[in-house]
Amino acid sequence: MAPEISWRGLTATLVVLLLIQPSISIYCDDDDCYDLLGVSQYANSSEIKKAYYKLSLKHHPDKNPDPESKKLFVKIANAYEILKDESTRAQYDYAIAHPEEVFYNTARYYQAYYGHKTDPRAVLVGLLLVLSAFQYMNQLTRYKQALDMVKRTPAYKNKLKALELERTGGATNRKKSNKQMNKKMEEDLSNELELQIKGAEKPSVWGLVGVRFILLPYAAGKMLLWCVRWLWRYKVKRAPYSWEDASYLTRRSLGVPHDSWNYIGSFPLFEVVL
Repeated sequence: MAPEISWRGLTATLVVLLLIQPSISIYCDDDDCYDLLGVSQYANSSEIKKAYYKLSLKHHPDKNPDPESKKLFVKIANAYEILKDESTRAQYDYAIAHPEEVFYNTARYYQAYYGHKTDPRAVLVGLLLVLSAFQYMNQLTRYKQALDMVKRTPAYKNKLKALELERTGGATNRKKSNKQMNKKMEEDLSNELELQIKGAEKPSVWGLVGVRFILLPYAAGKMLLWCVRWLWRYKVKRAPYSWEDASYLTRRSLGVPHDSWNYIGSFPLFEVVL
């Protein structure tokens, strides 16, 4: 058991060491930010600034054309950007003092360097675009699958045959097989079926989450106006319910979806509402 425990301990140590190094190196790669500027960890802001300007005179690309000096200047400038700001310097000092807190140090770094640079409006627009794209593709896939299933049913084939007879005046061309049927007739019938497939409607831009979000103020204002009209007509004036409003109350009481309610005939609706 002892060798097994030692191997586990060694493995855990190696994993911690591999994680600790990246949490510190995200600031100045494999270098120490203080060493790059040639100052101690206890140097004040004035000393850090003087050290940076001194090194920039020596390694700036305008002063020194050496490629290696240019690479070193990039590291020096990065170290200065980290140490000149009190908050980022405090985060770096904390990462040095607590290298075992890998995920916490990494999260603080990316929040400091990228969180404030990201425009929330751009993030919102990007999120809405991505969600709308996924929503449209999902609806389009569902619609095509439903349409293909409908085209395989006997009812669809019978309606297609009836449409062919109607267009040809009852005369059919027996030389044509079902696969060679007039494509124009099949397209016409498919257009009629597009309005009949419920639960997998053809996608529309007006139903996308991005468009709905843009139209949210308009929809909210329209709903508010409807509520005010309802209260004024039926609560204040005590007017009798119109046919549309009575149908709405009945449908809501029965819990019937709007699409299903529209498929009910006018006579059955008249009996249910009244």
